[in-house]
Amino acid sequence: MGKILDSVNDPVDLKQLAIPELKQLAQEIREEIIENISNIGGHFAPNLGAVEITLALHSVLDSPRDKVIWDVGHQSYPHKLITGRRHRFHTIKQLGGISGYCKRSESPHDHIEAGHGGTSISAAFGFARARDLRGGKETVVAVIGDGSLTTGLAQEALQNAGHAKKCNFIVLLNDNQMSIAPNVGALTEYLGKVRAEPHYLWAKHEAENILHHVPLGDRIFEAISRVKDGVKQLVIPGMLFEELGFTYLGPVDGHCLESLQGALRQAQRIGGPVLIHALTQKGKGYGPAEADPFKWHATSPFVPETGEPRSKSSVVTYSKVFAKTLIRLAEKDPRIVAITAAMPDGTGLLDFQKAFPDRCFDVAMCEQHAVTFAAGLAAAGMRPVVAIYSTFLQRAYDQIIHDVGIMNFPVVFCLDRGGLAGDDGPTHQGVFDIAYMRSIPNMVVMAPKDEPELQRMMATAARHPGPISVRYPRGGGPGHALVEDPEPVPIGVGETLREGNDVALVGFGYGVTPALPAAEALAAEGIEATVINARFAKPLDSELILEAARRCGRVVTIEDGVRMGGFGSAVLEMLQDHGCHVPVLRLGIPDRFIEHGKREKLLEILGLDGPGVAKSVREFVRGLPSDELVNDLTTLPKG
Repeated sequence: MGKILDSVNDPVDLKQLAIPELKQLAQEIREEIIENISNIGGHFAPNLGAVEITLALHSVLDSPRDKVIWDVGHQSYPHKLITGRRHRFHTIKQLGGISGYCKRSESPHDHIEAGHGGTSISAAFGFARARDLRGGKETVVAVIGDGSLTTGLAQEALQNAGHAKKCNFIVLLNDNQMSIAPNVGALTEYLGKVRAEPHYLWAKHEAENILHHVPLGDRIFEAISRVKDGVKQLVIPGMLFEELGFTYLGPVDGHCLESLQGALRQAQRIGGPVLIHALTQKGKGYGPAEADPFKWHATSPFVPETGEPRSKSSVVTYSKVFAKTLIRLAEKDPRIVAITAAMPDGTGLLDFQKAFPDRCFDVAMCEQHAVTFAAGLAAAGMRPVVAIYSTFLQRAYDQIIHDVGIMNFPVVFCLDRGGLAGDDGPTHQGVFDIAYMRSIPNMVVMAPKDEPELQRMMATAARHPGPISVRYPRGGGPGHALVEDPEPVPIGVGETLREGNDVALVGFGYGVTPALPAAEALAAEGIEATVINARFAKPLDSELILEAARRCGRVVTIEDGVRMGGFGSAVLEMLQDHGCHVPVLRLGIPDRFIEHGKREKLLEILGLDGPGVAKSVREFVRGLPSDELVNDLTTLPKG
């Protein structure tokens, strides 16, 4: 007998399945996810927890006419499996394969692309408003996790959508008490209280029925509905959402298909803004993930029978180097505190949290708050270190300017995953931070060439009297030995790593890594290159770079950030300001979003590995007359 999953190529196929068959399909979907992700890696526990929610949505609704907007999209693997992508599921997050998130170009059932949390309610409410404006009738559902519900954007959307009393709109809250790490904050505590009141909906409906059937009942009910006293808040656990204008349904068992289908149909009947509160278990159906959903949020390839990784890496990541160094610095300076936005593990701060539990703050998925909170700490005499992925810090750009930069507060920004992050695609490629940080007055922008230099830059940052940022890539560096007591790097001072008179290769951060082997390859062909480790994108070591530019007559800048406004632009501006008109080739990320794939492969495709840099420099040196001025020459592929 074949699998039910074999016959499901579109959500309409679910309409013919009875509840027992849907339950069997749920099991088959979990088996499919376990089999594939154990081989290739990817988001794991969130998808196992969202299987029944997915089947309930697609068995009740009529997708793609009805719109299901997934928050983040990291829980959309079951959705992909039943919307015609099962045959390509083994390629997920692989170069040329399907995305690990929703992707409009992949399927008409994917309506919004997102890799950051908190966007679904706003986007879905936009769909609902557009439907009403054109007289449509389709159902619109935003599926959001309790972790994403802590974001400011989600809160703004809730209050706006709840105000639209006549707009039919459903929010399905997938509450598994987790984002990536265990959730923190007052909203999380509130949801915990709601979980403890399973009889809420029954009690509410019974009260309504009784009041509507007694003399003056309707008038009494209307009067009571306007009372906002402490007793009502205690009696109705979902009152927060009711006060925001939503009809609250739940909590419901998020793994019970009958309950979920019933809640969805009831939400459609009720109309207006409705919130369905579904309780789920992250990692459902796979023992190790159920026991430790934090660890299994996303995983590398593993052995399904044991949960053990298929291969173990001995690489010391930049995140670990950052954390180890911060702990040493904090031991000496009690003013140092650390802040993360729901990423204590990914940023390496779990180790710091263990060492200094009272000096480590996880503010939940609230990057804007994290930065302004740091500003307050700095104003009060502390030395806050804000550790956030480059791509996530984009959400707090105004706070960096308004709350830190203008007042010149000593806040340290540690941007993990700077540069190409790889498998997670365009939403996670941290390629914009050099450009967006260097434009802020008072900000120092630095990046290390290796692990010991990151240690030194952390020491520099801890002593700097104003805002300062250090960015470093995902994974490990060259593997150089760490130092016990790192000395600070002088602000704005680079270093020459190799001498040559034909061309100056100026690398920033990762850019130094391909510059050195490229220089050696070019030397074998008679092209001698100077290699400079810039260390700082702001302030630049203008004296060092100018000397090399005038001596060599050509400059190549190398970075794993966007060329537009990035490190290469900074060098061009500096040369122009000093009247040094030499040809300049800028190597970096072109003006387009970079899709998912292994970081090393993406660097190769973009010509940012050693051979690629050597090729570009070779063509640059041999293809131009020495007196020709070039402001932006690129040989990067466009495919």
